[in-house]
Amino acid sequence: MAQSIRDDDGVSNPSRNLSLTDVVERAVAARPSRRKLLLGGLGAAALPFLGGLAACGGDDDEPAAAVPPEQMMAFASVPTSSADSIVVPAGYVASAFIPWGEPINALAPAWKPDASNTAIEQEQQVGDNHDGMAFFGFNAAGNGFGERSDEGLLVLNHEYINPEYFYTPGSDPDAWFAPFTLEKARKGQAGHGISVVHVRRAADGSWEHVKTSPYNRRIHGNTPITIQGPAAGHDLMKTAADPAGAEVLGTLNNCGNGRTPWGTYLTCEENFNGYFGWNGEHTQTVLEARYGITAGGFGYLWHTVDPRFDVNATPNEPNRHGWIVEADPFNPGGKAVKRTALGRFKHENAELVVAPNGKVVVYMGCDERNEYIYKFVSTGTFDAANPTSAANRNLLADGTLYVARFDAGATAGDQMGNGVWLPLVFGQNGLTEANGFTSQADVMIRARQAADRVGATMMDRPEWVAANPKKAGEVYVTLTNNNRRGGTTSNAADGSTAAGSARPAVDEANPRANNVWGHILRWNETGGDGTALGFTWDIFVLAGQPSITDARKPSANITLDNLFNSPDGLAFDSFGRLWIQTDGSFANSGDFAGMGNNQMLVADPQTKAIKRFLVGPSGCEVTGITWTPDRKTMFVNIQHPGEIGSHPNRPKNADGSTFSDNQIARNATAFSQWPTAGARPRSATVVVRRSDGGVVGT
Repeated sequence: MAQSIRDDDGVSNPSRNLSLTDVVERAVAARPSRRKLLLGGLGAAALPFLGGLAACGGDDDEPAAAVPPEQMMAFASVPTSSADSIVVPAGYVASAFIPWGEPINALAPAWKPDASNTAIEQEQQVGDNHDGMAFFGFNAAGNGFGERSDEGLLVLNHEYINPEYFYTPGSDPDAWFAPFTLEKARKGQAGHGISVVHVRRAADGSWEHVKTSPYNRRIHGNTPITIQGPAAGHDLMKTAADPAGAEVLGTLNNCGNGRTPWGTYLTCEENFNGYFGWNGEHTQTVLEARYGITAGGFGYLWHTVDPRFDVNATPNEPNRHGWIVEADPFNPGGKAVKRTALGRFKHENAELVVAPNGKVVVYMGCDERNEYIYKFVSTGTFDAANPTSAANRNLLADGTLYVARFDAGATAGDQMGNGVWLPLVFGQNGLTEANGFTSQADVMIRARQAADRVGATMMDRPEWVAANPKKAGEVYVTLTNNNRRGGTTSNAADGSTAAGSARPAVDEANPRANNVWGHILRWNETGGDGTALGFTWDIFVLAGQPSITDARKPSANITLDNLFNSPDGLAFDSFGRLWIQTDGSFANSGDFAGMGNNQMLVADPQTKAIKRFLVGPSGCEVTGITWTPDRKTMFVNIQHPGEIGSHPNRPKNADGSTFSDNQIARNATAFSQWPTAGARPRSATVVVRRSDGGVVGT
């Protein structure tokens, strides 16, 4: 998640000793006026600087304050909670910010507490179900990409909507969703996409939304977006409305994210299949089955009123979704681009690093049971001397997409091994006309089927990927859960297996049957080089219950003090802390006893120690994370507060049955009122900071 600009010098510092970067960051934190001096002149004066940091002069005469060593996890761990509130450690402050429905600018309409805003109004408001995000600081002039921590653009995804809260219920007492209209579909589409929000820090550490800024804008489900890369113009990308296959309306199911060193934002299209369906008779194609396109979708009903989402009317429209989308937050009039060289699948996030040779590497997971882990390596090289150049801004246009195979090591059961990256290139590894592939464009559109053919390893729902900024080539991935692990079937090499339907056997990288708790795996690229074709891997943590001692037992770093399940969001801060966010069961019983609401934890990559930092409100997922460059503010997203599920405090009827969606839609405050007491629950960003103004995480 976010913070995905990585050093490209290839230097590893696995010790607890301070690196040069650490020393500079701390000096800047202590005396911000030195930022330009220290960061701008370091290359020519490194040795004198290190020898006399406390007396390096400048335009002020006060003595430099002593900077105590920063500790990995000095905060007091918080307990689990099933309450409808945010829990953070003592000494920290957490405040809700820019919730769903917030006017995107000074001219936009206000949010209506009864959810009666129209589609056009929603297009001018912050979207629903916040997910991945990134903070882009302004430059010193305040007119472009830079390193300021007090002001910048917060760019955030909106993954989906909760219809039970998103719409005003209708008059039919048994069907609050009826009648479903094109207006409702358009409003739902407007709730998706991304928001670009100009934000500014006040003297007291709080943040404000600068609503008069020209940078504020929405990109939603009906915003025109350019299709670029090998798939652009392919027959499978063409529709009656776009016979050239060059422009698509909207970006949907925007889950995780990435950011680039040239100052652009990457938003990732995940469960796009759920918006499509068909009216009348239809024979599901193999491609539709492999990507999970079904008759009714996820129940959004868009296909019943909008022909674009009816595969009988517009059969190629699903192929135009499931991509990485690049947008420039500093160009409010600019057009976002779908980068098809990075493949089409259910993208979770996009973790970008610059390899030692200057190639750009993007790591990605396909978030579904039994799917794969990918990486893209650019053809061109990053020009660090001109980071925002036009050439850099086109680096994601062309490159090679790879998929991972995780092999067992020499010792069975040690949860370690080796791996290889398999290129998804037309004409190689069975991706030939004889096996049904016709071109590189076809391979990218059918990336899942290409991965099936080359023999990639089926994983337990690969989600967020995070690269360690302190160790070149070390990368982590969350494998959220997989209750279908432990059988005897695999994804067929011919690409004919329906999405999520296989029941694969356990293997070294996915060692538990019925893996309801999930795990985190890491790999180290050969030579610390992201472009390498080989790697070693090990399991960092197996979540679960310490009381279990059989084959489903957790790893030794799980204790009663850090219980969690279903790791999802994952990100490193620049100090090297690994932040883990969860999206799993909040039942707090059975397999999940003692785990409470979804949460965020911090891990030490070297010791594997894990501590709980934050717990979210009732029914939520904790997802999305980014920091200001000085790390004195952390932004975290709270998604879908109020989803009832199996929560222990869920509202019930007199007979003990749980409220239905129809009931909660008519009693929107019955379960959760986060973040505003007395109002329906709303997804929002949480601003987390130390009350003393210090660095978050200490």
